[in-house]
Amino acid sequence: MGVEDKKTSYRIYLVAVAIFVMALLVTIKLTNIQWVEGDYYRQLAKERTVKDFTIPANRGNVYSADGSLLATSIPNYTVRFDALAPTKENFSKYAQDLADSLHVMFGKTSNFYHDELVKARKHNNRYFLVAKGLSYTEYLRVKSFPLFNLGAFKGGIITEQKIVREHPIGRIAERTIGYERIGHSGENLEVGIEGAFAKYLNGKDGRQMMQKIAKNHWKPISDVNQVEPVDGYDIVSTIDVYIQDIAHHALLKQLEYYEADHGCVVVMETKTGYVKAISNLGRNTDGSYSETVNYAVWEAQEPGSTFKLPVMVAMLEDKKIDTSKVFDCHGGDITYFGRHVRDSKKGGYGKVSLARGFELSSNTVLVQAVYESYKDNPKQFVQHLNDFGLNKKLGVSLKGEASPKIPQPSDPSWSRVSLPWMGFGYGLSLTPLQTLTFYNAIANNGEMVRPLFVKEIKEWDKTIKKFNKEVINPKVCSQGTIDQVKAIMLNVVKKGTGSKLYSPDFSMAGKTGTAQVNYGAGKEEMYYSSSFAGYFPAENPQYSCIVIIHKPQVGKGYYGADVSGPVFKRIAQKIYTDVPSTNEVKKLDKKIKKQEALYASYDTKINKATNAVPNTIGMSGMDAVAMLGNMGLKVQVIGMGKVKKQSLAPGQAITKNQTIILELS
Repeated sequence: MGVEDKKTSYRIYLVAVAIFVMALLVTIKLTNIQWVEGDYYRQLAKERTVKDFTIPANRGNVYSADGSLLATSIPNYTVRFDALAPTKENFSKYAQDLADSLHVMFGKTSNFYHDELVKARKHNNRYFLVAKGLSYTEYLRVKSFPLFNLGAFKGGIITEQKIVREHPIGRIAERTIGYERIGHSGENLEVGIEGAFAKYLNGKDGRQMMQKIAKNHWKPISDVNQVEPVDGYDIVSTIDVYIQDIAHHALLKQLEYYEADHGCVVVMETKTGYVKAISNLGRNTDGSYSETVNYAVWEAQEPGSTFKLPVMVAMLEDKKIDTSKVFDCHGGDITYFGRHVRDSKKGGYGKVSLARGFELSSNTVLVQAVYESYKDNPKQFVQHLNDFGLNKKLGVSLKGEASPKIPQPSDPSWSRVSLPWMGFGYGLSLTPLQTLTFYNAIANNGEMVRPLFVKEIKEWDKTIKKFNKEVINPKVCSQGTIDQVKAIMLNVVKKGTGSKLYSPDFSMAGKTGTAQVNYGAGKEEMYYSSSFAGYFPAENPQYSCIVIIHKPQVGKGYYGADVSGPVFKRIAQKIYTDVPSTNEVKKLDKKIKKQEALYASYDTKINKATNAVPNTIGMSGMDAVAMLGNMGLKVQVIGMGKVKKQSLAPGQAITKNQTIILELS
């Protein structure tokens, strides 16, 4: 008996010791967690339950030169409900009032909303969806509803914001206005003005502390952001909406008629280099056209006959030849080192002067002139082209500019035919914008300016940065040469290849071009590129313009004067007819009162916007579309310009997804 008691005592002592050791180990571990590794575990717990979320800053707007909206950010809100946040007393007191308010705004019955709110609380739903796709005005209204007006902690309202980028003028100039976003593979896609000036438009993001709740959802810890976002700056582009509309539709009409593959048009202000319009349209598989590639900036190709202008300027500058010198076209077909150079007219033009050969775009005349002038010193000719800046990029602000190619005598690829081939625009490559810049320099009496797409960067009414004229070359050639080639280009339209475009009502000067693309790859792959480059009015140039159309249906026509020339004429004609005064060109460096007034008017109307239909009469159509869209209305637009009539009366209550029709002057 005593032995058994003794064994039992040993077992009790052993268990007691084991419990003591375990308690000691637990105490040591707790002490270690609390004091030694405490900071690590507290930080880990915080990271898993509390997190900093980025609040994207409002991206700045992009405006046209006259103050109309080209791109703007419209916030979209989603409202959810944390059904466990309100106290039992508050929920019972305000749930029915909240349901009534939701019924008035969204249309479903009060009973439906009340039942859903009760069900959410019963099932501990901390992320119940109330509404999504709300405009800022709608969000403010929901936020003011009973219960929700108590805030996130007491009322349970959860707000999520998403920014949507809108282009009020639709797809016109879409590629030039551009975008800046993340691609499918995580790459940063930066296109057009939006991409090039993203650092100004983006602003600075804010931060908000969020707490993890059920089902991996997060809710704000407080109604106040840790760091408030700072809105981006606004961009005022050089684009003129009216000229852009003319250029876009003139190009589209011609592409559709000739069933062409793609084309582009650029209109530039002669003195400043401001690009007033740029349209790039490519054919889709269904036969429609849209902007997918900025051909004017990106696509470098053999220019063909439009390159005869710098060729002529180089020869006249060196006084190698006189415009009155007569050349024999040799039946429209001459041969250099086994390669044929042919005129577009079968049989050629007989014996004509150099000036007349240019007017008729005779390949045989220009090639003979160039070869005779520089065959012993081709480097002298090429150096002129280099001095013109044709061998370098323009350095425009938009990304993706192609590099030009001007063959150099020192290149391994230089051959005996390189010089004569350059005489009619082959064996080299330029982008449409690079070609236009040279034509603009001649129109501008020799001063070559860089094409600009942005006039200024603004923060409300304060100018942050201004982009004035940038001179690339103060004088590309002598005034005597300029006067001669200007007279010849005027005759191109009056009595040369562009004679079909001549009008006694307004003057134009320029050069037609018809290039064979992929001419060495066989008949099936070869196609025509039709172009026209020039300026207007001829006597006092205000605008320069280039039009290039690729792969027109040959059966309908392919010469530059027939395919691209009418687009040029349409643009010049519309500007002359509808905007006869050119006095504004002299005042481009000054603030435009109309633009400043539009800024102030739009801002005032936005700040005063309520849940009632605003009065948009007299507003720019683009501004009215943006404001009404921001208020949750669906907008239909008839015409262009300013609002002259609206289908919903000012002051009328707005209902969700209601449609308003705007008639523009």
